[in-house]
Amino acid sequence: MTIPAFVQEILARLEAAGHAAHCVGGCVRDALLGRRPNDWDVTTSALPEEVLALFGGRCIPTGLRHGTVTVKTDGGGVEVTTHRKDGAYLDNRRPESVDFSASLEEDLARRDFTVNAMALDRRGALTDPFGGQADLERRLLRCVGDPDTRFHEDGLRPIRGLRFAAQLGFALEEETAAAVRRCRELLGNMAPERLEAEMTRLLCGQDPLPVLLGYPQVIGVVVPEILPAVGFDQRNRHHCYDVWEHTVRALAAVPPEPVLRWTMLLHDLGKPAAFTLDHAGQGHFYGHGERSVQLAQTALDRLRMAHGQRDAILELVRWHDLPIPPAPRPVRRALRRFGEEALRQLLTVQRADNLAQHPAFRDKQDQLDQVEALLETICQEGQCFTLAQLAVDGRDLTAQGLEGRAVGAALERLLEDVIEERVPNERLALLDRLETIRDTLDGSKKESI
Repeated sequence: MTIPAFVQEILARLEAAGHAAHCVGGCVRDALLGRRPNDWDVTTSALPEEVLALFGGRCIPTGLRHGTVTVKTDGGGVEVTTHRKDGAYLDNRRPESVDFSASLEEDLARRDFTVNAMALDRRGALTDPFGGQADLERRLLRCVGDPDTRFHEDGLRPIRGLRFAAQLGFALEEETAAAVRRCRELLGNMAPERLEAEMTRLLCGQDPLPVLLGYPQVIGVVVPEILPAVGFDQRNRHHCYDVWEHTVRALAAVPPEPVLRWTMLLHDLGKPAAFTLDHAGQGHFYGHGERSVQLAQTALDRLRMAHGQRDAILELVRWHDLPIPPAPRPVRRALRRFGEEALRQLLTVQRADNLAQHPAFRDKQDQLDQVEALLETICQEGQCFTLAQLAVDGRDLTAQGLEGRAVGAALERLLEDVIEERVPNERLALLDRLETIRDTLDGSKKESI
């Protein structure tokens, strides 16, 4: 296990000044797992003012009240924090007081999970008073000390624990798991932005399926819109799972990208409210897409998700079951409507949605393969499906005597004609076509896919 040179330099300087210094927390955990840490954190017996004196202009006083100074290095900022022990937690979020300590063990004892409560000095010696290394080997997530105490100290920790389990592919130790369920209501007191960040990291973990299936009541405190889906029998021959298990299996079948994972979490939440039975006892969910959009928007707005990401998710939820015939014209229409990136995402969503159905009805994969092959051909050949690709532009149409909104209407109509292969994408051919459609511009309509 190698500590990077830019971190070694900080540890060595602190030690040379007579202070204890260790790498601590997630970077130690990840290094022991053979993963490359995203950040390196250092804990030290040096007081914040001593760290500031040692590193001078390289310091950013990011959290002096809690003993944290960020030291700038060639490898990025390294947070250097004085050993501390926390006072009472009265708001389930932050300690009322922080006392600096000379004891590394006291500092480790206040941390959340054993795998995050290990420290490593620059020579590679590990300090592990709570058995974190053994828990790593067992792929187990266990609280430091009493789990109820840990969760009441910081009400975000129940979802944080599930997030670590999903990211690392770990299981929760029995008492820790029970405490997560007991303490789940604490999540209702947490800031929406922090909940959204933890949920996004959970959903994008390497193994979210067992976490989502095992802890829906905990997830439901953050996203209560999921709860009607849990255990809801679809009573439909296309489905072998209830709505929640279908949702989770579809989520696990898309790449770990936030827009895609959130889309799959939310895409079918409207099904319980839209459920009807036909005369043969088959379940149907007419209009569930729009109901799902409404629930998704409520959830994402409550979590204060950034508008750009929220809107991309809502668009995919709205159209997740839109049929796209595997033929050039419908694919060009779809490219015109969604754009290349969003259409690729939509096809990924549809593929995962189908994979989470009954195995006998997963034949949609072949059709999606055909649509994707056509998309590749259209894009590689530079076939026209956007106004920017059209062989004429607004100046050409203005020169033909069109003004104002008529210019935009004419361009849209000409693009439609090119997509539908009624005219080639050539300047003279388009200008000739313009003469034949002048009188019909106001009545032009886009064709559906």
